[in-house]
Amino acid sequence: MNRKIRENFKLYTGMLISGLMLILAVIGLKFTPYDPNEMDVSSRLAGISMAHVMGCDNFGRDIFSRILAGIGTTMTVAVGTVFIGIVLGTVVGALTGYYGGRVDEILMRFNDAVLAFPALLLALVFISVMGPGKYNVMTALGILFAPGYARIIRGEFLRCRNLDYVQSAKLMGAGDMRIMFVHILPNAFQVMLSTIAIGFNNAVLAEAGMSFLGIGVQPPDPSLGLMLSEAQSYLFVRPGYAICTGIAIVLLILGFSMLSEGLENNA
Repeated sequence: MNRKIRENFKLYTGMLISGLMLILAVIGLKFTPYDPNEMDVSSRLAGISMAHVMGCDNFGRDIFSRILAGIGTTMTVAVGTVFIGIVLGTVVGALTGYYGGRVDEILMRFNDAVLAFPALLLALVFISVMGPGKYNVMTALGILFAPGYARIIRGEFLRCRNLDYVQSAKLMGAGDMRIMFVHILPNAFQVMLSTIAIGFNNAVLAEAGMSFLGIGVQPPDPSLGLMLSEAQSYLFVRPGYAICTGIAIVLLILGFSMLSEGLENNA
């Protein structure tokens, strides 16, 4: 009973934190108290007040508005990254798991070669070629996350391709594409939920790290990693800037981490 309570606690706490951050992300994309990029020299490094609940940064921009917008930007990159990774990974995993043979050998050897390198290191190579920016980061990370999803999908297709319901669909004349993406894929995705949550977690970390280094989201667009990089120069003057931005990153990662663990334990 105690173990079940702990597992449910992780799941529900992860859902609560992730849901809260998702709401803040939507708010940040649609509405903020101030324009996140609006500069006010007279409010440069202003402290906490009724007008600016978290103060202002070195350009006089409202920190609270920028954090809201930054959560929206980071979550957008994470969603795009996971979506691209899942689409590519599903296609590769479905083809290799269903057909096997030479298709499996060729695609999975390439898949293994990509997995052998650290994803962030390869992302840096991609960005150096394509250039920095939100959409380039999203594309690079999505391509690099795809091999991990492909392995999981492949395993599920290998398990399901000889089951009775698949054989029945073949006998009824269903084509390979229909069998793969209508009959097998819905069952395969059930085991992907925790992996998707981990993917969000990794995407948030990767985007924040790359933006912190200056090769991710570019100014003046707000991003939590970019804002944390800006805040470190004013850590002793306006510590709330770094602290509040850091808390937002921690909550994003904590929420998806607990959610992924809860989903895995309750699968």
